[in-house]
Amino acid sequence: MTLRNLAAHKLRLALTALAVILGVAFVAGTLVFTDTMGKQFDDLFAKTGQDVAVQIRAKQVIKTDDGTDTPTVPASLVDTVSRIPGVARVHGEVNGFAALVGRNGKVVGGSGPPQLGVDWYPADPDDAVKSGRGPVRAGEVAIDDKAAEKAGLKAGDRTRVLVQGPPQDVTVVGILDRGNLMGATIVAFDQGTAQRLLVKPGRYSDITIAAQSGVSETVLRDRIARVLPSPSYEAITGTKMRKDNENEIAKLLSFIRTFLLVFAVISIFVGAFIIFNTFSMLVAQRSRELALLRAVGASRKQVTRAVLGEAIGVGVVGSTLGIAAGAGLALLLQQAFRAAGADFPGGLTFTYKPVLWSYAVGVLVTVAAAYFPARRAAKVPPVAAMRDDVAMPQRSLRIRLIAGSVVTVGGAVLSGVGLGGAPIALLGAGAALVFVGVAMLAPVISRPAVRVLGAAFPKLFRTPGRLATQNALRNPRRTAATASALMIGLALVSAINVMASSAKASVAGQVDKEFAADYMITPASPGLSPEEPAKAVRAVPGVELVTSAYQGRFKQGTDQHSFIATERPGDFVRAAKLTLRSGSANLGRDGLMVDESTATSEKLTVGSTVTARFADGGTEHLRVDGIYAKNQLLGARVLALPAYQAHSDHPAGLGLMVNTDKADAATKAGIERALSGYPNLKVQDQSDVKRSAQQSIDSFVTLLTVLLALSIIIAALGIINTLALSVIERTREIGLLRAVGTSRRQTRRMIRLESVVIAVFGGLLGIAIGVVFGVAIQHAVSDQGLNVLSVPVPTLVAYVVLSAIIGVLAALWPAWRASRLDVLKAIAFE
Repeated sequence: MTLRNLAAHKLRLALTALAVILGVAFVAGTLVFTDTMGKQFDDLFAKTGQDVAVQIRAKQVIKTDDGTDTPTVPASLVDTVSRIPGVARVHGEVNGFAALVGRNGKVVGGSGPPQLGVDWYPADPDDAVKSGRGPVRAGEVAIDDKAAEKAGLKAGDRTRVLVQGPPQDVTVVGILDRGNLMGATIVAFDQGTAQRLLVKPGRYSDITIAAQSGVSETVLRDRIARVLPSPSYEAITGTKMRKDNENEIAKLLSFIRTFLLVFAVISIFVGAFIIFNTFSMLVAQRSRELALLRAVGASRKQVTRAVLGEAIGVGVVGSTLGIAAGAGLALLLQQAFRAAGADFPGGLTFTYKPVLWSYAVGVLVTVAAAYFPARRAAKVPPVAAMRDDVAMPQRSLRIRLIAGSVVTVGGAVLSGVGLGGAPIALLGAGAALVFVGVAMLAPVISRPAVRVLGAAFPKLFRTPGRLATQNALRNPRRTAATASALMIGLALVSAINVMASSAKASVAGQVDKEFAADYMITPASPGLSPEEPAKAVRAVPGVELVTSAYQGRFKQGTDQHSFIATERPGDFVRAAKLTLRSGSANLGRDGLMVDESTATSEKLTVGSTVTARFADGGTEHLRVDGIYAKNQLLGARVLALPAYQAHSDHPAGLGLMVNTDKADAATKAGIERALSGYPNLKVQDQSDVKRSAQQSIDSFVTLLTVLLALSIIIAALGIINTLALSVIERTREIGLLRAVGTSRRQTRRMIRLESVVIAVFGGLLGIAIGVVFGVAIQHAVSDQGLNVLSVPVPTLVAYVVLSAIIGVLAALWPAWRASRLDVLKAIAFE
């Protein structure tokens, strides 16, 4: 019976399978893509540093995401280690920030993959020269082949490299065969130059040691560990070094995988509504058939198994096609990352995991969604075979109202706990429960809502409009289930837009209130020191003061805090519009200013001392010289620059704040000319600062909306599915309407209007929930910078219009099919 039903109803079940295909495609595509990335990195690590038996590095006290403030080791350790028995080779490695300027005058990379400067070491196979030669003196560099291609440079060309300090005019003397670097750019200097520009003379980033034949890396590690001059340094085996590198990449891949899978789960969640709705309608339409099976001896279990068997069939077919679609999605993701600068050579990597997960998700979700309709099918009494009507009886909505209210309230409470600082997973679980609860309540809400939405239809569209409204009201459960799928996607999009609009309004308010500089000069990528650009800007006519700002981190006990360091605290107070509550901005070498909320929470007053531990392991006893009003743009701590410089070879530059006599186009042009040698610096006035922040927010919202678009597409398929099955269910009714004079055009209009009512109801329901969620999240994080609530009414109105358009498009095929029914055959249809 299962196989025959699947064969007999290919079209209706194919529409259901589409929801499975799209949801599974997202899961499969994400897993295939991250497996491919993992394989690429495994291949890279398999070729890199394989001869390293031991590495000496400084213990990292401060954990940073951008690699700034990484402590170094003394170069004197090279001679000490080289005398240890079992050592075959010792090399002090240097790496840091170095941005390559291309032939077009623009910086290569910087929008994600790192811009690395390294020392060239001819004995290292990783530094193999593809063409030309390696750098041997100041003013010479070798660059990796991918960077050379992007920059339009070859051996012998002159260019410029940006480092910490003045830009360096260099000659490209060689092209390195660095292989797959995932978009990173490499600029190699001779070792002395690399130390001077990237770290500090007499220091290395780390030291690598190769072992003599027959000496194990653990034995050699222990020998080296005994001669280390300080507990701030550690010796690790080459195996651990490579494993640590792999773990860092694994964290990145885990984040990408989790990020994408969240949207895959949302799509599958939406698909489950469609599957449930489809099987509910199929069971209702086949009630006489199921009753006949019961009458000739089929048990309830057999009927349940037959319906679940169909669900398994749909799940298997949908999952199989979803895996194929997922491979295509993985290729699209690969191209997107290439466009962003991350290079992915070769094809996709396929393992068994995406296949297993895809079938598990596709089949289990389909069967779970079909379970309750299958149970309902088993309850059809044999006597129903003698009835003329084919629809299952409507039950009271009272139980649904009570259960839905309980689930919605429970979800809201759980979401509140998640927003209150509990694990973010609680927020997701609470949101899912809210969606389920509202979906349970939707049949109760749909009746008055549909009446209001369709109130004008009889006047505007006459009989087709009245019939469309009545069709949507006829089965509130079906209408609600169809609308609920669209509700979820639009709720999430609406919530994101409320938060984004609030974030943009908050940033604009903060810039107006908390920023007094006329111009902000910021680097496009981390790592550039503001010192040299500051000298150039100070020489521009009309510039009153230039204040440099650095960003760093220190530990206070077990807590890690970020801070801004500045060389001229008094000027900084003016440029940043800091309002001092007590004390002064006259910071000594070890001076510190904190905001009043930090002072209150940590019980600090002017004159208090804070013990800070920096990235190099050293400590400073910082004296609180001033307390200022909370400033969301600049954070909670401002530090005197000397204290930071004492513990960092190259402090991380945040930017420059510039105050001028007159902030006009001529002054801005003068500053830009002064910074022409720094193509990765951006000069922004206050309106530019706002616009830049708002564009970043808009870009992120666009990304999230694109990822959520799949769930909206699945919801549109659900409307198509519901209308198509509804047309089948109402075949005789449509035939009778046609027989009494309804035209094909009126029939199509009736189906379209019914679709529009359902879609707009789902859209309004989703937008209402999204606004509530957005407002709740904004309120929960208002003390973290999102302090202005802004509801983007025009955008939300556009989503309502979009819902109507989705309704029209979803109805095109079902409406056409209904209008093409043969009248006589339709009247005789059972």
